[in-house]
Amino acid sequence: MQLSEAKILIIDDDVDVLSAAKLLLKRHAKAVDIEKNPQKLPFLITNGDYNLVLLDMNFTRDVNSGREGFHWLDRILDIKPSSKVIMITAYGDIEMAIRAIKAGATDFVLKPWENDKLLATIAGALEGGADKAIVVPEEKSKEDNKKPKPAADTIVASSESMRQVLATAERVATTDANVLILGENGTGKTQLAKHIHQHSKRSDKPFVVVDLGALSETLFESELFGHVKGAFTDAREDRAGRFEEAKGGTIFLDEIGNLTLPLQAKLLTVIQERRVTRVGSNKPISLDVRLLCATNMNIEKMVTEKTFRQDLLYRINTIELELPPLRERPEDISALADFYLKQYSKKYNRPVNDVSSALIKKMQQYNWPGNIRELQHAIERAVILSQEKTLQPDDLFLKSSGGQPVTATGFDLEDMEKTLIIKAMKRFNGNITDAARELGLSRAALYRRMEKYGL
Repeated sequence: MQLSEAKILIIDDDVDVLSAAKLLLKRHAKAVDIEKNPQKLPFLITNGDYNLVLLDMNFTRDVNSGREGFHWLDRILDIKPSSKVIMITAYGDIEMAIRAIKAGATDFVLKPWENDKLLATIAGALEGGADKAIVVPEEKSKEDNKKPKPAADTIVASSESMRQVLATAERVATTDANVLILGENGTGKTQLAKHIHQHSKRSDKPFVVVDLGALSETLFESELFGHVKGAFTDAREDRAGRFEEAKGGTIFLDEIGNLTLPLQAKLLTVIQERRVTRVGSNKPISLDVRLLCATNMNIEKMVTEKTFRQDLLYRINTIELELPPLRERPEDISALADFYLKQYSKKYNRPVNDVSSALIKKMQQYNWPGNIRELQHAIERAVILSQEKTLQPDDLFLKSSGGQPVTATGFDLEDMEKTLIIKAMKRFNGNITDAARELGLSRAALYRRMEKYGL
């Protein structure tokens, strides 16, 4: 629905807020009603036929842990479950607002708001359709299989913990709120960031990924902020930084916990001022980007230890999403294995089309220290080397004993690679050419690995 066709209800005990919101919205919406007394909400929702409700989180009298907003949100959704509710909150109540989104609110806005952002948030809520979570359930109907999917929709999840993460991610995607994604290596932080971008109003604009862990201190400013010709020895021409490349879209700063304190200070300045200055220039450039960040570190502990700036953390984690490790959601393993099986059997033109129940059981007992990335690589290797149409337990190289899960410290990727090479060489009776072809390596690369492992 377009904002110009909408009927909106605003509930707040501050008459100044009500007046300001109505003055702004009546120029854009079909109708705007305001109400100071939340006790009238049941009657208004039942009889008003509103397309959207703007609801304050704090009224004079506390209900439910000091926040009447939760109480009235529940009442609205009880009366009309399909209601779109945007919570109005002060900066200090952001955590409450995030809880409200999980409880069913569509979005939230901060007081004092910027008019353009408020209008964009309302428009996004009105235009948004049904829940779009990318979920692969255990059973899929024929109709579901026929539905086209965006090319990058590769988040595979059926567990309740991942459904909750995705639902929250998609609710905040339509806002411009900064998001911090937490999780162990291999849990899919980059994929979740892409997912948020794809469901945002910026989806047709660039999605720029920066691995901060791979940037040296000397390259940091030039890479992120750009430089002008002659700024340093190798600066032969003007070059835009990654922030500029993301203009109008999203920039994803991965491994932000790896930044040193001096680099954190430089990044904080850019985020606060929303502009960059290229190295060698004194002309600031305004920024219009959505900021997403990720880390596998305990960033709260880093703040306590004073290795990460608290003011920077406040800037980047308006919304915080934590991806659970694979070992905590074994119900997703079957769907993930099937997904990667189809992907790699097609890529390598192999006739492998199924995973045995025995192998699924083995995989669900394994600890997966490398998370989804480890599972992906394990399935890829199994597809390459298997001579059967169905993958069996022996096809997967997992360091387990007696079916018991292993710990992260008991997993060695080099040992896994060595075992894979030995199996390939045995299969092809020592023929280097055939073994290298099966492993996806050149003869020279296989020779180097054999020499490395003393084979």
